[in-house]
Parts: sequence; C-alpha cells; structure tokens
Amino acid sequence: MIILGIDPGTTSCGYALIHAKQTPQLITAGVVPVTAQGTAERLADLAYGIQRIIEIHHPQRVAIERLFFTKNIKTALSVAEARGALLLITALAGLDVYEYTPLEVKKIVTGDGNADKIQVKKMVQMTLPETRTLVARDDVFDAIAIALTCHYKEKVERKYSNE
Repeated sequence: MIILGIDPGTTSCGYALIHAKQTPQLITAGVVPVTAQGTAERLADLAYGIQRIIEIHHPQRVAIERLFFTKNIKTALSVAEARGALLLITALAGLDVYEYTPLEVKKIVTGDGNADKIQVKKMVQMTLPETRTLVARDDVFDAIAIALTCHYKEKVERKYSNE
C-alpha cells in the first residue's frame, strides 16, 4: 500500500509517499511548487501539484496534518484554505483521507507529543534510513512523519482487529 503524507501550507506544502510494507520505505518526498501570487492561484498550484502526485503514484491512503490552534489567525485561515483545496482534490480522486494533529504525529513518531522538529527529523531518519542523506525542508520531514503516523496507526488497528 502507498500512503501520501501531506504537510499543508500556502507557501510551502511538503509531501511524501511511503510504501507501507512490514518495514516502510520512502518512495519520494518533496515540496509542491507554489509560484503564484494571488490566493486563488496559489490554491490552484497546490491542488494541481497534489493531483499530479496522485496521478503518477496512485496512493491508496492520504494522511494530512489537521489544523491546530494557532496564535496567528491569518496563518490559520490560509492553512485552512490550503487544507480545503487539498482535501477536495483527494476526495475527487476517491482516496481515503486520515487526519492527524501535530501532537498525534509527534507522539506516534517520537513517543513524545512535545517533541521538536529536530527530534521528529531524527526519528524519521532512524525509521527510514534512505532519508539520512535527504536534504529537505522541515515540511518535507513533517510530511514523511505524517505518512508514517498513518502507517503505524493502521498497522496497530489491523493487529487488534485480527485478534
């Protein structure tokens, strides 16, 4: 099974695809290019970028970061708009979408809901050795962590449903 992890944003949207086998493997990861200036055009860039990734890699699951409370209302609104565009594209593709808060991702990937970005990155690199040489922005590592969260949660659910 292929899981697409998305760390939404309007200026930078990280994505990662993992092959969710017994031991997960990274297929690819990067940033969706957003070059437009206007809000509607930026959302179109995001939607088109994720649509292309879906068309090329055919994921079965999408894991996306759930919006969390923030002090900056302007940032929260723009991220909510980006999430809306991304959720629409994934729904139109008929994909199952799973949403996780940053706290859930940190807790599942590192064991500590208060982990910082450096700790998340280190655990991603320990889990997926192919990421040790990956030079990427934090939102790419966040997208990988989000995809891993989906993998781990689904693995646990499968285990307990088979008992």
